[in-house]
Amino acid sequence: MKLKQILFSALVCTAMVAPQSMAAAMQDGSKAHPLRVMLIPADGGTEDGTKADFVPIFNAVTKSTGLHFDIRVGQSYSAVMEAMCLKQTEIAFFGAASYIPVRDKGCAKLLAVAVHKGASVYHSGIFASTNSSYKSLKDTKGARLALGDVNSTSSFVYPVAMLMDAGVDPARDMGQVVITGSHANSLKAVAEGKADLSGASFDSFEKAVKQGAIDPTKVRVLAKSEPIPQPPLAMSTSLPKKTQQKLKDAFNNVHKAAGVTPDMIRGYGGSKVDRYDADFPESGMDAPGKKLALVDDQVKAELLKKAAQR
Repeated sequence: MKLKQILFSALVCTAMVAPQSMAAAMQDGSKAHPLRVMLIPADGGTEDGTKADFVPIFNAVTKSTGLHFDIRVGQSYSAVMEAMCLKQTEIAFFGAASYIPVRDKGCAKLLAVAVHKGASVYHSGIFASTNSSYKSLKDTKGARLALGDVNSTSSFVYPVAMLMDAGVDPARDMGQVVITGSHANSLKAVAEGKADLSGASFDSFEKAVKQGAIDPTKVRVLAKSEPIPQPPLAMSTSLPKKTQQKLKDAFNNVHKAAGVTPDMIRGYGGSKVDRYDADFPESGMDAPGKKLALVDDQVKAELLKKAAQR
Protein backbone atom coordinates (compact mmCIF):
# COMPACT_ATOMS: atom_id res chain seq x y z
CA MET A 1 0.00 0.00 0.00
CA LYS A 2 1.35 3.45 -0.93
CA LEU A 3 2.29 5.89 1.81
CA LYS A 4 -0.51 8.33 0.91
CA GLN A 5 -3.04 5.50 1.03
CA ILE A 6 -1.73 4.48 4.46
CA LEU A 7 -2.03 8.06 5.75
CA PHE A 8 -5.54 8.48 4.31
CA SER A 9 -6.70 5.19 5.82
CA ALA A 10 -5.29 6.13 9.22
CA LEU A 11 -7.06 9.49 9.21
CA VAL A 12 -10.38 7.99 8.11
CA CYS A 13 -10.23 5.33 10.81
CA THR A 14 -9.52 7.99 13.42
CA ALA A 15 -12.34 10.16 12.17
CA MET A 16 -14.80 7.31 12.50
CA VAL A 17 -14.58 7.55 16.27
CA ALA A 18 -16.41 10.91 16.18
CA PRO A 19 -19.59 10.70 18.22
CA GLN A 20 -22.13 8.86 16.09
CA SER A 21 -25.01 9.79 18.36
CA MET A 22 -25.12 13.30 16.90
CA ALA A 23 -28.24 13.76 14.80
CA ALA A 24 -27.76 14.72 11.18
CA ALA A 25 -30.41 17.43 11.36
CA MET A 26 -29.26 21.00 11.86
CA GLN A 27 -29.98 22.45 15.27
CA ASP A 28 -31.54 25.90 15.84
CA GLY A 29 -29.85 26.96 19.09
CA SER A 30 -32.91 26.45 21.26
CA LYS A 31 -32.59 24.68 24.61
CA ALA A 32 -34.24 21.62 23.10
CA HIS A 33 -32.08 21.71 19.95
CA PRO A 34 -28.76 23.35 20.90
CA LEU A 35 -26.09 24.15 18.35
CA ARG A 36 -23.51 21.37 18.39
CA VAL A 37 -19.95 22.42 19.13
CA MET A 38 -16.99 20.10 18.61
CA LEU A 39 -13.51 20.98 19.83
CA ILE A 40 -10.18 19.58 18.76
CA PRO A 41 -8.41 18.00 21.77
CA ALA A 42 -6.22 21.09 22.06
CA ASP A 43 -4.00 20.23 24.98
CA GLY A 44 -3.38 16.93 26.66
CA GLY A 45 -6.12 15.16 24.74
CA THR A 46 -8.48 15.04 27.71
CA GLU A 47 -12.14 15.80 27.15
CA ASP A 48 -12.72 17.46 30.51
CA GLY A 49 -9.73 19.76 30.19
CA THR A 50 -10.43 20.83 26.63
CA LYS A 51 -14.13 21.34 27.30
CA ALA A 52 -13.41 23.36 30.43
CA ASP A 53 -11.32 25.76 28.34
CA PHE A 54 -14.29 26.76 26.19
CA VAL A 55 -17.36 26.34 28.37
CA PRO A 56 -16.98 29.88 29.82
CA ILE A 57 -17.09 31.67 26.45
CA PHE A 58 -20.07 29.65 25.20
CA ASN A 59 -21.85 30.22 28.51
CA ALA A 60 -21.23 33.93 27.99
CA VAL A 61 -22.72 33.79 24.49
CA THR A 62 -25.75 31.93 25.85
CA LYS A 63 -26.16 34.60 28.52
CA SER A 64 -26.03 37.42 25.95
CA THR A 65 -28.08 35.87 23.12
CA GLY A 66 -30.19 33.00 24.45
CA LEU A 67 -28.50 30.58 22.04
CA HIS A 68 -27.73 27.19 23.60
CA PHE A 69 -24.81 24.90 22.84
CA ASP A 70 -23.95 21.22 23.23
CA ILE A 71 -20.17 21.16 23.63
CA ARG A 72 -18.20 18.00 22.87
CA VAL A 73 -14.59 17.10 22.24
CA GLY A 74 -13.45 15.11 19.21
CA GLN A 75 -11.21 12.11 19.64
CA SER A 76 -8.71 13.66 17.22
CA TYR A 77 -8.20 16.62 14.93
CA SER A 78 -9.29 14.56 11.92
CA ALA A 79 -12.47 13.51 13.74
CA VAL A 80 -13.47 17.17 14.13
CA MET A 81 -12.60 17.93 10.50
CA GLU A 82 -14.72 15.00 9.34
CA ALA A 83 -17.61 15.90 11.64
CA MET A 84 -17.88 19.39 10.15
CA CYS A 85 -17.98 18.10 6.58
CA LEU A 86 -20.47 15.37 7.51
CA LYS A 87 -22.73 18.03 9.10
CA GLN A 88 -22.45 16.39 12.50
CA THR A 89 -21.56 19.71 14.11
CA GLU A 90 -22.46 23.35 13.53
CA ILE A 91 -19.47 24.98 15.25
CA ALA A 92 -15.93 23.71 15.65
CA PHE A 93 -12.62 24.79 17.12
CA PHE A 94 -9.69 24.14 14.78
CA GLY A 95 -6.05 25.00 14.31
CA ALA A 96 -5.05 26.83 11.11
CA ALA A 97 -3.69 23.63 9.53
CA SER A 98 -6.91 21.71 10.19
CA TYR A 99 -9.27 24.59 9.35
CA ILE A 100 -7.90 25.46 5.91
CA PRO A 101 -8.63 22.05 4.27
CA VAL A 102 -12.17 22.03 5.72
CA ARG A 103 -12.76 25.58 4.51
CA ASP A 104 -11.39 24.77 1.07
CA LYS A 105 -13.89 21.91 0.78
CA GLY A 106 -16.68 24.42 1.40
CA CYS A 107 -17.67 22.86 4.73
CA ALA A 108 -16.87 25.76 7.05
CA LYS A 109 -16.22 29.48 7.32
CA LEU A 110 -14.65 31.63 10.00
CA LEU A 111 -16.72 32.48 13.04
CA ALA A 112 -14.18 34.26 15.26
CA VAL A 113 -10.63 34.29 16.58
CA ALA A 114 -9.49 35.34 20.03
CA VAL A 115 -7.75 38.67 20.63
CA HIS A 116 -5.07 38.74 23.30
CA LYS A 117 -3.04 41.84 24.12
CA GLY A 118 -4.45 43.48 21.02
CA ALA A 119 -3.45 40.73 18.57
CA SER A 120 -5.02 37.59 17.11
CA VAL A 121 -1.82 35.57 16.86
CA TYR A 122 0.17 33.03 18.86
CA HIS A 123 3.43 31.15 18.43
CA SER A 124 4.59 27.61 17.90
CA GLY A 125 8.05 26.50 18.85
CA ILE A 126 10.59 23.75 19.14
CA PHE A 127 11.61 22.99 22.69
CA ALA A 128 14.76 21.15 23.73
CA SER A 129 16.07 19.40 26.78
CA THR A 130 17.97 21.86 28.99
CA ASN A 131 20.92 19.47 29.04
CA SER A 132 21.13 19.22 25.25
CA SER A 133 23.85 21.00 23.28
CA TYR A 134 21.68 22.19 20.38
CA LYS A 135 22.21 25.86 19.53
CA SER A 136 20.03 26.12 16.42
CA LEU A 137 17.66 24.01 14.37
CA LYS A 138 20.50 23.20 11.99
CA ASP A 139 22.27 21.37 14.85
CA THR A 140 19.44 18.93 15.53
CA LYS A 141 20.19 16.08 13.12
CA GLY A 142 20.11 12.76 14.94
CA ALA A 143 17.84 14.03 17.71
CA ARG A 144 14.76 12.28 19.08
CA LEU A 145 11.79 14.42 18.04
CA ALA A 146 8.37 14.35 19.75
CA LEU A 147 5.41 15.71 17.77
CA GLY A 148 1.69 16.01 18.54
CA ASP A 149 -1.34 15.24 16.38
CA VAL A 150 -0.53 15.01 12.66
CA ASN A 151 -3.14 17.72 11.90
CA SER A 152 -2.04 20.09 14.67
CA THR A 153 -0.72 23.43 13.43
CA SER A 154 1.61 24.19 16.31
CA SER A 155 2.57 20.75 17.65
CA PHE A 156 3.24 19.11 14.29
CA VAL A 157 2.94 21.10 11.05
CA TYR A 158 4.75 24.31 12.03
CA PRO A 159 7.61 22.63 13.94
CA VAL A 160 8.21 20.29 10.99
CA ALA A 161 8.12 23.24 8.57
CA MET A 162 10.56 25.17 10.77
CA LEU A 163 13.01 22.26 10.64
CA MET A 164 12.59 21.95 6.87
CA ASP A 165 13.28 25.68 6.49
CA ALA A 166 16.51 25.15 8.44
CA GLY A 167 17.62 22.41 6.05
CA VAL A 168 16.66 19.49 8.29
CA ASP A 169 14.48 16.71 6.90
CA PRO A 170 12.81 15.27 10.03
CA ALA A 171 11.97 11.92 8.44
CA ARG A 172 15.51 11.42 7.16
CA ASP A 173 17.65 13.34 9.63
CA MET A 174 16.04 12.73 13.03
CA GLY A 175 17.32 9.79 15.01
CA GLN A 176 13.78 9.02 16.11
CA VAL A 177 10.29 10.49 15.66
CA VAL A 178 7.62 9.96 18.30
CA ILE A 179 3.97 10.91 17.65
CA THR A 180 2.58 11.71 21.10
CA GLY A 181 -0.84 13.03 20.06
CA SER A 182 -0.71 16.32 21.99
CA HIS A 183 1.36 19.36 22.91
CA ALA A 184 1.49 18.40 26.58
CA ASN A 185 2.66 14.85 25.90
CA SER A 186 5.42 16.10 23.59
CA LEU A 187 6.68 18.58 26.16
CA LYS A 188 6.50 15.93 28.86
CA ALA A 189 8.59 13.56 26.71
CA VAL A 190 11.41 16.12 26.67
CA ALA A 191 11.09 16.94 30.36
CA GLU A 192 11.32 13.23 31.21
CA GLY A 193 14.27 12.55 28.91
CA LYS A 194 12.27 10.42 26.46
CA ALA A 195 12.88 12.89 23.62
CA ASP A 196 15.44 15.57 22.86
CA LEU A 197 13.10 17.95 21.03
CA SER A 198 9.38 18.62 20.92
CA GLY A 199 6.97 20.69 18.87
CA ALA A 200 4.34 22.65 20.81
CA SER A 201 2.69 26.03 21.15
CA PHE A 202 4.01 28.56 23.63
CA ASP A 203 0.54 28.72 25.17
CA SER A 204 0.68 24.97 25.83
CA PHE A 205 4.18 25.27 27.29
CA GLU A 206 3.05 28.01 29.70
CA LYS A 207 -0.05 26.02 30.65
CA ALA A 208 1.97 22.84 31.29
CA VAL A 209 4.36 24.78 33.55
CA LYS A 210 1.51 26.49 35.40
CA GLN A 211 -0.26 23.17 36.02
CA GLY A 212 2.94 21.47 37.16
CA ALA A 213 2.79 18.98 34.28
CA ILE A 214 6.43 19.64 33.38
CA ASP A 215 9.50 20.90 35.20
CA PRO A 216 10.48 24.17 33.42
CA THR A 217 14.09 23.74 34.48
CA LYS A 218 14.32 20.69 32.21
CA VAL A 219 12.93 22.28 29.04
CA ARG A 220 14.20 25.29 27.08
CA VAL A 221 13.12 27.14 23.94
CA LEU A 222 15.26 26.30 20.92
CA ALA A 223 13.26 28.15 18.27
CA LYS A 224 10.12 30.29 18.09
CA SER A 225 7.88 30.60 15.07
CA GLU A 226 6.64 33.76 13.41
CA PRO A 227 3.14 34.84 14.48
CA ILE A 228 0.38 32.36 13.57
CA PRO A 229 -3.33 33.28 13.45
CA GLN A 230 -5.08 32.19 16.64
CA PRO A 231 -6.84 28.81 16.36
CA PRO A 232 -10.17 29.72 14.79
CA LEU A 233 -13.71 29.01 15.78
CA ALA A 234 -15.54 28.07 12.59
CA MET A 235 -19.16 27.48 11.68
CA SER A 236 -20.85 25.26 9.15
CA THR A 237 -21.66 26.84 5.81
CA SER A 238 -24.99 24.99 6.05
CA LEU A 239 -26.18 27.17 8.93
CA PRO A 240 -28.91 29.67 7.99
CA LYS A 241 -27.47 33.10 7.15
CA LYS A 242 -29.41 34.70 10.00
CA THR A 243 -27.89 32.27 12.49
CA GLN A 244 -24.41 32.84 11.09
CA GLN A 245 -24.80 36.60 11.54
CA LYS A 246 -26.26 36.20 15.03
CA LEU A 247 -23.25 34.13 16.05
CA LYS A 248 -20.82 36.64 14.59
CA ASP A 249 -22.54 39.54 16.34
CA ALA A 250 -22.57 37.56 19.59
CA PHE A 251 -18.84 36.79 19.55
CA ASN A 252 -17.94 40.32 18.50
CA ASN A 253 -19.79 41.81 21.46
CA VAL A 254 -19.80 39.09 24.14
CA HIS A 255 -16.99 40.72 26.15
CA LYS A 256 -19.18 43.75 26.85
CA ALA A 257 -22.52 42.00 27.30
CA ALA A 258 -24.42 42.45 30.56
CA GLY A 259 -23.61 39.78 33.13
CA VAL A 260 -20.45 38.65 31.35
CA THR A 261 -17.23 38.90 33.36
CA PRO A 262 -13.66 39.03 31.99
CA ASP A 263 -13.01 35.58 33.46
CA MET A 264 -15.59 34.11 31.07
CA ILE A 265 -13.69 35.27 27.97
CA ARG A 266 -11.33 32.38 27.37
CA GLY A 267 -9.38 31.11 24.37
CA TYR A 268 -6.91 28.44 23.35
CA GLY A 269 -5.65 26.43 26.29
CA GLY A 270 -8.17 28.07 28.59
CA SER A 271 -6.16 31.29 28.73
CA LYS A 272 -7.96 34.57 29.39
CA VAL A 273 -8.28 36.74 26.29
CA ASP A 274 -9.47 40.30 25.71
CA ARG A 275 -12.29 39.51 23.34
CA TYR A 276 -13.23 37.69 20.14
CA ASP A 277 -12.96 39.14 16.64
CA ALA A 278 -15.65 37.89 14.26
CA ASP A 279 -14.46 40.27 11.52
CA PHE A 280 -11.06 38.60 11.18
CA PRO A 281 -10.66 38.06 7.41
CA GLU A 282 -10.36 34.68 5.74
CA SER A 283 -7.21 36.03 4.08
CA GLY A 284 -5.66 36.23 7.53
CA MET A 285 -5.80 32.45 7.75
CA ASP A 286 -3.84 32.20 4.50
CA ALA A 287 -0.84 34.02 5.95
CA PRO A 288 0.82 30.81 7.24
CA GLY A 289 -0.33 28.91 4.16
CA LYS A 290 3.03 28.88 2.41
CA LYS A 291 4.75 27.37 5.42
CA LEU A 292 1.94 24.90 6.12
CA ALA A 293 2.09 23.78 2.48
CA LEU A 294 5.63 22.49 3.03
CA VAL A 295 4.21 19.72 5.21
CA ASP A 296 2.05 17.93 2.67
CA ASP A 297 0.55 14.43 2.85
CA GLN A 298 3.78 12.87 1.61
CA VAL A 299 5.84 14.51 4.37
CA LYS A 300 3.27 13.44 6.98
CA ALA A 301 3.29 9.89 5.63
CA GLU A 302 7.08 9.71 5.80
CA LEU A 303 7.05 10.95 9.40
CA LEU A 304 4.38 8.42 10.38
CA LYS A 305 6.47 5.69 8.76
CA LYS A 306 9.55 6.90 10.67
CA ALA A 307 7.57 6.90 13.93
CA ALA A 308 6.40 3.33 13.26
CA GLN A 309 10.02 2.14 13.10
CA ARG A 310 10.59 2.55 16.85
